Amino acid sequence: MAHCCCNHDETSSECQGHSHGEEAANRRAYFRMGVSALLLFTGIGLGGADTTFFQDLHIRLLWYLAAYLPVGLPVMKEVWENLKKGSVFNEFTLMTLATIGAFYIGEYPEGVAVMLFYSLGEWFQDKAVHQAKHNIRALLDVRPETATVIRNGKESKVNPREVQTGEVIEVKTGERVPLDGILLNETAAFNTSALTGESLPRNIHQDGEVLAGMIATDRVVKLVVTRPFEQSALSRILKMVQDASERKAPAELFIRRFARIYTPTVTGLAILIVLLPYLWSFIHPSFSYIFSDWLYRGLVFLVISCPCALVVSIPLGYFSGIGAASRLGILFKGGNYLDAITHINTVVFDKTGTLTRGTFDVQRCEPAEGMDEKQLLKLVASMEQNSTHPIAKAVTAYTAQCGITPYPLSEVKETAGYGLEADINGQHILVGNQRLLEKYHIPCPSSLQTDMGTRVVCAVNGQYAGTLLLADTLKADAPQAITALKALDIQNIQILSGDKQEIVSNFAARLGITQAYGDLLPDGKMQHLEELKKDPSRCIAFVGDGINDAPSLALSHVGIAMGGLGSDAAIETADVVLQTDQPSKIATAIRAGRLTRRIIWQNIAMALGIKLAVLLLGACGMATLWEAVFADVGVAVLAILNAIRLQRIIK
Repeated sequence: MAHCCCNHDETSSECQGHSHGEEAANRRAYFRMGVSALLLFTGIGLGGADTTFFQDLHIRLLWYLAAYLPVGLPVMKEVWENLKKGSVFNEFTLMTLATIGAFYIGEYPEGVAVMLFYSLGEWFQDKAVHQAKHNIRALLDVRPETATVIRNGKESKVNPREVQTGEVIEVKTGERVPLDGILLNETAAFNTSALTGESLPRNIHQDGEVLAGMIATDRVVKLVVTRPFEQSALSRILKMVQDASERKAPAELFIRRFARIYTPTVTGLAILIVLLPYLWSFIHPSFSYIFSDWLYRGLVFLVISCPCALVVSIPLGYFSGIGAASRLGILFKGGNYLDAITHINTVVFDKTGTLTRGTFDVQRCEPAEGMDEKQLLKLVASMEQNSTHPIAKAVTAYTAQCGITPYPLSEVKETAGYGLEADINGQHILVGNQRLLEKYHIPCPSSLQTDMGTRVVCAVNGQYAGTLLLADTLKADAPQAITALKALDIQNIQILSGDKQEIVSNFAARLGITQAYGDLLPDGKMQHLEELKKDPSRCIAFVGDGINDAPSLALSHVGIAMGGLGSDAAIETADVVLQTDQPSKIATAIRAGRLTRRIIWQNIAMALGIKLAVLLLGACGMATLWEAVFADVGVAVLAILNAIRLQRIIK
């Protein structure tokens, strides 16, 4: 079966060369099938018209042999290759035996038709697999073959593998980023569709992470490379999706085991169909045994028995599901996880970075009596302007939006765990948490103790001056994510977080989640999951985003990494990786799994049902090789069409 065997370290030019080889193979297949079909149908027409020269048996045999060999020889070659590997019972052997037998009893057109339509079915299967892999193969083409690196002040075009971490690369407008790096520009917009499946551009600010595969859309950008080529986010994604085809789902493994037993069994039954009536004729001499008639029935049985509809369409179904999900930014690490996610009835979320943005925003400013709000913001911004702490960044970003310019400061004293201290225009300023003010015995309003969120308090000359309330915020689609899960009949939804219980309960109430647990360390989350797993009826998905979530991701039945591109540990541990920070994609992933499973079992039922019916008709002499061809190739084609339908219905 033709497919792309390029690994994730090959260049796109090598893959393109392989694609040209596939095109040449397709052209040869078209030619072989065209010649065979032309000779077959011309022969049937000559026979139907009682053409004089075609009445000669030798001419008819040679004519149909000429029609048979173009499609028969490649299959016979497969038989020989499999025999050398010790594989006797396979579809190639069945087709070869059936068609040789048809020629033996003089059914030349049917012998050619069986092999022609079988070859047509194989070609169709190859095309379907190629289509199913299109999304994954397309990813191979998004890795640039060159990188523009700045060395000694000069631009140099090199292979991305030759660029070292710490070097500066330049990416022009419209070019793809070849390596992961940190943005040196103040801001830039990037098309991230190759990584996330999202069409909207993403604005990234200075010191933000830019990933390989993104496209610079509005300006020339410069990056400091942070990872070598083989460890880039895009390379990891490619490897995960390519490796996914190696991890078989239970249904897929069952069919493969089933085929190993099924094929030799039906081969033996076909032989018995020929031999048992012969033995019966000795017991009952009145029974008329005609060898060619019973051989024909055995051949029909043999053709029908070919399990290719199952063996091909089921793996193709899982691969179609994986491919369709990857197009939406959902990476399943194997068909087994695509199957496992269909059983999920309990979803446990981490909070920060999963349901919330994981970044602080200033909610409100509360100046003390006698203090102007803008002056309070100016003092706090002046103290925080040079700090790299996430809270400090949130404060300075907020004050910048308010158009406030901080005072220039050269010396700021920082006390770890408390805050900052400095003199501004002859005033002694304290900015930090409440413990800082307690340390200096500065009284604060009692209402600060009851608020849910993070407080930045300020004091001027030993007097409380006001506070800023900061809080994490829900992701835009978090409510939609919970609603979608409940619509899928997943009612047991929980939140586990290391944040304060009051804050966790507040977020849970806003989302309609009744079970929320705060003040948990990573081992506390694991203990909670272990308690849940004691109930064998629960199938648990844990959704997390960071290194501290890795143990819980590994412990759950299905680990789902949110925003996994930013966390190596989450990517390595999770079974499903969502390439965006959208929790709503979890419901999409579950729907993708359920749709794939439904299609798979439709194919199994259809293939076995039709084959069983025609097998019985063939054994009773009520089906010809033409019906046998439909039961084999026709059912395979229908199953394949059903499988590739997943590419359209998963969205």
